[in-house]
Amino acid sequence: MSRHDRITEAIRQEASLVIHGQLKDPRLGFVTVTRVELTSDYRSAKIFYSVLGKEEDHKKTKEALDSALGFVRRMIAQRINLRFAPDIIFREDRSTEYSVKIEEVLNQIKEQNEPQPKKSRRLPKKV
Repeated sequence: MSRHDRITEAIRQEASLVIHGQLKDPRLGFVTVTRVELTSDYRSAKIFYSVLGKEEDHKKTKEALDSALGFVRRMIAQRINLRFAPDIIFREDRSTEYSVKIEEVLNQIKEQNEPQPKKSRRLPKKV
């Protein structure tokens, strides 16, 4: 694993720990840090996250993360020994939602294409 990959993974782990362990913002929903894109000079990082919930939960979580940006950056800088603390940007990752929707559509198509069992006519029993 290259140095770049190790630092990227360390930033992802630390961001997740800070968000789950140290942010006490009530607007924060059920957040998962999915990945990090780090520039080659280590000066800028995009932290991608996903949120479980309704559209309102997505908006509130975005607001909470944006307001905690400086704190998260400072905590990552303290925990990872780098010459410069990277500037961070939070970006929502909706790929999980997208894959769930695709799976639902595929299941609907599968159900429509399955042969339906033939209904048998039962004659009333003679007593």
